[in-house]
Amino acid sequence: MAQNYEPLNTNTDITTTKTLLHEAIPLTGSIVSGTYNSPDGTEFNIKDYSHGMFQSVYDYPYLSSSANRIFDITLGYSIDSVFSASTSTQNAKKRNMYDQMGLFLLGMSGSSETIRKFETDLTYDQSGEADSAYFLTLDRLLMKDEIKKGSFALTIFTGSWPISNTDSDAGAAYPDGAKVTLTDISASDISGYGTVDGGEYGILYNNDAKNDVAYGIVFYQAGICLLSSSIWDGNPRFASGSLGTDGHELDGVSASFTGSSISASCDALRKRFVNLSFNNTTEINSTIYFCRVPHNKYNYSNNPTYISSGKIRVKAVAADQPVSYITTVGLYNAANELLAVAKLSEPLKKTPEVDMTIRVRLDY
Repeated sequence: MAQNYEPLNTNTDITTTKTLLHEAIPLTGSIVSGTYNSPDGTEFNIKDYSHGMFQSVYDYPYLSSSANRIFDITLGYSIDSVFSASTSTQNAKKRNMYDQMGLFLLGMSGSSETIRKFETDLTYDQSGEADSAYFLTLDRLLMKDEIKKGSFALTIFTGSWPISNTDSDAGAAYPDGAKVTLTDISASDISGYGTVDGGEYGILYNNDAKNDVAYGIVFYQAGICLLSSSIWDGNPRFASGSLGTDGHELDGVSASFTGSSISASCDALRKRFVNLSFNNTTEINSTIYFCRVPHNKYNYSNNPTYISSGKIRVKAVAADQPVSYITTVGLYNAANELLAVAKLSEPLKKTPEVDMTIRVRLDY
């Protein structure tokens, strides 16, 4: 009778591999703002919270059981920002959000034990400081294990908030229709990919500009995108705010960050959302077992039906060699306890003339 167990040599019969699977994820502006609006302007797929520290965007009305969260939006500024003042709306919360992101993604400064501040190049040379910014936190359902490098692209409007539906210079959605596409395609060539406490990152450049202006950062493993508020510097009509003497809404980005709530400023960003696309990454780790089947083993079956009246059913002539069919491979531990079972797609014929290796892959 055949031997029941065949030992595996850990040096030659077992190996490990890692496979990266990518999926293209497109998000259009209509999902982020507009698809699920009611006549009175209520957005059923946008969820604001009583704490007022961030806003969640869903792919369907969030009260529906089939709704999936796409990403969260929040904003903040550092204690050194010109926006930071006791008179600013939700000043403490905005500073806390900035510090929380800084602590999670950048860590502490070794010399002064203070939370590092964001810069659009993360060189910590006090240049290109992004001391006021939006943060988009992508849901794990979309980004999986990480965002694929070189695949991130975000297109947003930089134009003004429409004064009214009959604005004389109004375009399809915004008066001047200006927009930028921020991507990390040039990150490897210009600044290279870096690593911080929160994982690897790439700089987001406006590739439409001749000098590749940096306006943001994407953190690949964390799934967080930073957008510097400097994108809208000089725009006198960034967000819906207090009415001016002429009945127009005139809040610039500075007034929005200091005078509006976090949710209201998040609304201003969503209204400028054109599309977002990236490739996610799923990491599959595998252990591969090379199960050796020697020519002189496993030529007999333990199945009781293999024998009929003391004779092997598959032999027509007594002098013929025994024949068996391998249908299943079992993996056992050192105590001969069954841990995993692999079923073959079709039975493999085994005779004393055949020496084979069955490759079993265990994914996790």
